[in-house]
Amino acid sequence: MPASFPADRLREIEPEALSPARKGRGARTNPTGRFERTRIEPDLAALETAGPLLASETRDASRDPPRTRTLPDRSRRVLSRNDSPDLPFEASLNPYRGCEHGCVYCYARPTHELLGYSAGLDFETKILVKDEAPRLLRRELSSPRWIPRTVMLSGVTDAYQPIERRLEITRRCIRVFADFRNPIRLVTKNALVARDVDLLRELAEFRAVSVALSITTLDSDLQRALEPRASSSAERLRALERLSSAGIPTGVMVAPVIPGLTDSETPRILEAARSAGARWASQTVLRLPHGLPSLFDDWLATHRPLRRKKVLHRLEALRGGRLDDPRFGSRMRGEGRFAEQIADLFRLSARRHGLEGSPPGLSTDAFRRPGGAQLAFAFGTSNAAAREPAERDPGSCPE
Repeated sequence: MPASFPADRLREIEPEALSPARKGRGARTNPTGRFERTRIEPDLAALETAGPLLASETRDASRDPPRTRTLPDRSRRVLSRNDSPDLPFEASLNPYRGCEHGCVYCYARPTHELLGYSAGLDFETKILVKDEAPRLLRRELSSPRWIPRTVMLSGVTDAYQPIERRLEITRRCIRVFADFRNPIRLVTKNALVARDVDLLRELAEFRAVSVALSITTLDSDLQRALEPRASSSAERLRALERLSSAGIPTGVMVAPVIPGLTDSETPRILEAARSAGARWASQTVLRLPHGLPSLFDDWLATHRPLRRKKVLHRLEALRGGRLDDPRFGSRMRGEGRFAEQIADLFRLSARRHGLEGSPPGLSTDAFRRPGGAQLAFAFGTSNAAAREPAERDPGSCPE
């Protein structure tokens, strides 16, 4: 479905009654990717003629909770470049493609379609894993072509999603960054980030790290429905407090703000984050690129049917009559009266709780290449080759 699909037309289409809400999953369905020419659907009527047992087994299989599968990602480089003018970083690292958190609103879902998968259940059940990321990262940072700069972890998908607890790819990458003293910024919806407090503390000694916990709502029931496998908001706040107590610069990202559903919670979220030790705050407004309007509408009809029309109307008001506006700048905040109200509430709340500042500037002064010759880097030096990592980062910080 194109981003310009009108909200009033979407509301005429009742969500498909294919299955009830799937426990532990954000999406109910697995729509065909926008680059695929064919789609496969079971013909249960035809199966009935082949035998009731076969039809029953097929129907039951379609209702079974989908299991998470990991697949190898054979990327030869792991640092991606970003040239989006509304994102505050040049380079990012994403150890995983797809995200088991299952946040139904995630703007990164359509990136799975580039791999031949669906933005629906595939995105949260087929996770591509970059096993070689730590080794490849060490090689890239060791290259004299690398100009030290801040790298964003979780530029597209969350680096601390559940599978990280077992695989520890993100932790091993942070170990590499700490060895090189190359600065990083982290944004996550998972309290697992506190596990790596030892490595983050090492980077903090050289002003080379900041961490933001992303929080959408403090309503536990709503949070579980929106973000079924992410840490609870209470757990994220405890992680923020632990990191802050360890001397690591921490902040909160209110993201995404969902008009008509979570926008009134901003003051309480900022108050809770400040009490936990946050030093700054930021926010982004919900955006629904490509096929996300139908996935999110299906979620609304399933979990918040009485709010469905209100939320869609508010999104339409923010996006000039559409459900998404891909223009740089406005895509993060929206336009119009409701957008101004959301921004004003955030500014007032941030001022009240002393969270008006920005994340601290990070330093590359301590950068080194362990075991190799130390090179002097002049500030302002331009090296086009060094600024061309393998992939273009299509996203932004986790929402």
